[in-house]
Amino acid sequence: MTALLGLWSHMLAALLYGALAIVQLRRWTGDAASRPLITAFAVLAVWAIFAGLLGPYDLLSRLAESGRNLAFLAFMYGLMPAEEGEESRGGVKAVYAAVAAVIGLQIVVGGIIPGFRNLPTAFAALTATAQVLGLTIASGALILVHNLYGQAAPASRGQLRYPMLALAAMWAFDLHLYTVAYFMHGETAGLFALRGLIAALLAPLFALGLRDNPRWKVQLSRAATFQSVSVVAILSYLIVMMSAARALEIVGGDWARAAQIGLVAAMTLAALILLPSARARGWLGVMLAKHVFEHRYDYREEWLRFTDTVGRQGDGDATLEERVVKAIADIGGAPGGVMLLTDGRRLTPGPRWNSALRLAPVGDDGADLIRHVEADAYVIDFSAPRGRENDPPVPAWLAEAGAWAGVPLIHSGRLLGLVLLEHPPHRRPLDWEDFDLFRTAGIQAASYIAEARGQQALADARRFDEFNRRFAFIMHDIKNLVSQLSLVARNAERHADNPDFRADMIATLQASVRKMNDLLARLSPGAAREADPARAIRVMDVIETVAGPRRRTRAFRIEGDVHLAAMAGPAGLEQALSHLVQNAIDASGPDQPIELRAYESGGDVAIEVADHGCGMAPDFVAHRLFQPFASTKETGFGIGAYEARELIHAMGGRIEVDSVVGEGTRFTLILPGAASQSPLYYERMRA
Repeated sequence: MTALLGLWSHMLAALLYGALAIVQLRRWTGDAASRPLITAFAVLAVWAIFAGLLGPYDLLSRLAESGRNLAFLAFMYGLMPAEEGEESRGGVKAVYAAVAAVIGLQIVVGGIIPGFRNLPTAFAALTATAQVLGLTIASGALILVHNLYGQAAPASRGQLRYPMLALAAMWAFDLHLYTVAYFMHGETAGLFALRGLIAALLAPLFALGLRDNPRWKVQLSRAATFQSVSVVAILSYLIVMMSAARALEIVGGDWARAAQIGLVAAMTLAALILLPSARARGWLGVMLAKHVFEHRYDYREEWLRFTDTVGRQGDGDATLEERVVKAIADIGGAPGGVMLLTDGRRLTPGPRWNSALRLAPVGDDGADLIRHVEADAYVIDFSAPRGRENDPPVPAWLAEAGAWAGVPLIHSGRLLGLVLLEHPPHRRPLDWEDFDLFRTAGIQAASYIAEARGQQALADARRFDEFNRRFAFIMHDIKNLVSQLSLVARNAERHADNPDFRADMIATLQASVRKMNDLLARLSPGAAREADPARAIRVMDVIETVAGPRRRTRAFRIEGDVHLAAMAGPAGLEQALSHLVQNAIDASGPDQPIELRAYESGGDVAIEVADHGCGMAPDFVAHRLFQPFASTKETGFGIGAYEARELIHAMGGRIEVDSVVGEGTRFTLILPGAASQSPLYYERMRA
């Protein structure tokens, strides 16, 4: 029954794949990429015929199976993009060549097995070897299928998935078949009979993938190539170990078990010594990059890692400069580095990352090196021999530091710093790829540093601007205090003997001292953040505080409900009213009273400051009144109205102005009423 199933299933598979080959041949337009697939279908059909008629162990069946595997490998290799060039496919070519070499070895072993049928020990060893080779081929082919589909362009995956799924299923069955055959010592007649049925069931998947003449596109992946190389190395190790173990098992004897244990111990010891070694890993990376890939670096991956390292925030306490050193060191595989900072004529050690470089005291002999490096973003190779004409003038203290490379950070033709890298675990000279990538990374890192320094300079300038703005306000307030104290000093000459005057003078001096202390406090760095928050206050209390000291020299008319409350900062409102009252005093004659009135207006509180002085022109009110340093007075700072508006805006209010030349000016401060925002507090105040 098993033989009958094997015969007819293999014949069905031969018929289906022969038909696929004929259909593809009829649709062929001369495209060279289609030939490997047509050949693979034809060889698979021939293999199915031989395996069904002659059995799986016949020499022709074994040769046809190897030809089938080679044909499908050629088909997958043909999907690699030809526009990338032969050199760029070196790594992929090496992987395919390794699997093809194993197939070639399988052909050799399959060809010599029949000659040793009369030698049981040798025949068993060769059969086990053929099984290990079949297992290895299936495993390697599965890895290549996975990597090929992973590298496929998104637009091609829809149709490419069907033939890839068919190939994966075919080689997965082979992997299972040879694994069972190896451990069961060849008792797998049923599984060999099922191979024809499996092949026949996979034919529709190939047909689905080939409809509409698909154009499959695959993009090369360096990471996938590294994975494939690693898998080939692992499979090579498995071949050696399994073959050695079966050979020792076939030979037999007490010493065979000891040899097996010794072999495992030796391989384990070698792995424990080589795998943790940074130098061994570095050597392996250099060898792979040198002999497998066209370029040493995967520029996409290097750039992604570089930008991620430099731009990462919250990475411990690392500064931007330290992250730059780490990012550049990671490119070359250096264990650490240090950044030398420059002022144009000397180089001084700066931020470090994991660096053990010992730098001697720095002198003033770095100007020549700085000019040389700035000329063309020159990357310094400290391991290169000196004495050539165009060598950079490296100071002695820097040449003796033991660095591997010096990467300049150039921005707008100026050197911002020089990153010294330590030697990687596997020492090697710098080549053109190192120079190009280090130079580019240095220029990019310099732009990050220059931007960060520019942002810091801008923040400092803003802090100075804020300080200057507050200082201008304070100077205006000091001018008002000086005017008030000058008036007290003039009156002291005439009224010094009057006890009431002396009491008023002392109160005025105390108030002036208090205000000057407040002004000094406003210059502190946290003054802007410590602004008096708005709360419900009695407006008339603030008006009386502002007008009180000035009533000795100026008449005031004050109207308003003593219980009227507004949402405002007491200190800010007092300061704004003081500016407007002082402006009203300066703009009117000594016999003209200043009017202050507070009233409720539509739920808000309005405070009017009016004078009957010279007034202001409409154009000045519209365009210059609230501009800093704009004033109608010869000795005015032009700050009072501007600061008053800013203070009232900060409380959520506004200022309205009505002025007529020759008749006077009226400022109206409109603030949120306390009744609408804090009714309970307002009622308590009224009670």
